[in-house]
Amino acid sequence: MGVTDPAGPVMDRDEVDRALARLGAEHEAIETSLLALQDHAGRRLLEGAELTGVTRERWAATEASITRLWAYFDAYTAALRSAREIRARRRWSSREDLAELTELLRGESVTVPDGAGGAGHTGRLSEGFSLTALVDRMNELYASSLDLVVTADAVWSALPARIDLLAAELQRTRKLAHSVGVRPGEHPAGDDLERITRTLTRLREDVVSDPLAFWVPAEGSSAPGGGRPDTTVYDREARALEDVRREIDAVLTVRQDAETRLIRLRDLLSRADRTLAEARTARGEVLAKIAATEVPVVSGPPTALQEQLATAAEYRRHARWHRLSPLLESLEQKAEEELLRARESLTAVTAPLAVRAELRGRLDAYRAKVARHGLAEDPLLVERYDAARRMLWSAPCDLRVAEQAVLRYQQAAAEQLGTPGKPPQGGPEDRRSESS
Repeated sequence: MGVTDPAGPVMDRDEVDRALARLGAEHEAIETSLLALQDHAGRRLLEGAELTGVTRERWAATEASITRLWAYFDAYTAALRSAREIRARRRWSSREDLAELTELLRGESVTVPDGAGGAGHTGRLSEGFSLTALVDRMNELYASSLDLVVTADAVWSALPARIDLLAAELQRTRKLAHSVGVRPGEHPAGDDLERITRTLTRLREDVVSDPLAFWVPAEGSSAPGGGRPDTTVYDREARALEDVRREIDAVLTVRQDAETRLIRLRDLLSRADRTLAEARTARGEVLAKIAATEVPVVSGPPTALQEQLATAAEYRRHARWHRLSPLLESLEQKAEEELLRARESLTAVTAPLAVRAELRGRLDAYRAKVARHGLAEDPLLVERYDAARRMLWSAPCDLRVAEQAVLRYQQAAAEQLGTPGKPPQGGPEDRRSESS
């Protein structure tokens, strides 16, 4: 059994010329790509940067791949030049020339020292390639090298500039925060600003030294540089800074409105105090004028709120807006509640006087009704009216007894007016309609 020629059948002149034209075009395209890779801004940055982490490891391997690429390209160039020289010997190539060209163009005729590529060599002294296999190998190395260079350049083009813009905004925010008293150790927002500053500083250092650690590859994409920069940390800190800005805006609003709010607070507490004082006076009057009635005790003004109001005024004088803001919010709610409590206390204390006034009004309303019907001088009605009136206009007044006297007068009036039966004893609305 004979030995098969790995180059296959001998090529004719036309096949040789077509192969040389194709390989020449590929040579030109590869050379253009390699020169573009050599001049790529990302590659120059990688060469000059102090790299760390995964980027340092992958760039070391990629540098070796680029060196190997040029070694492969030089071997490819030499083989193509040799083939062109053989073809140029004669216009009509001899059988021997065609056999030599077939071996050169189709066989594993290109030998590259394995150590020429540096890292990644196989351990053999040399590698043999066909020109087609060598082109495929160069395309693989070029694609992987370009992917790393483009990826690193994309991260460096996107993230550091964005971080710098955010850092500039952070500096402006820090100055504004300091002017309104939002400082580290004194206000949570001040602590947040310090943390954001440290994080951004560290993030920028990491992005510059290890850009590949901040890259998210695109799923299913094999194109060089397919993916996007990982902005997770940046986005989180940008949101945190926005939260701090909102907090500072709130403090600024407090600074602008502090005096107005303090005046309103003083007015609310003053009204509450006056209402409580009125309730205490009314309680004394009720105890003196109304008998057998439980009158609730009236508490004094809340000293704690006055102390907190004084503290708020002190914060304003010393421009401690970050402390004033939550204190004002708390005081405003408590002052509203205190005024409501004072009003409820006054209502509870004066309830017996209101009952007495309602009974007086009901008694006079029935008397007027009786007078309209010409019964004002009726002895029974006069007697019962006088009895009820003495009870309601004397002190102390027993409301339960007085109410029964009024009811007796109403019943007698109803009987005299020809509407016998017990008069209505509903609520105030019923009694007002009865007296009309």
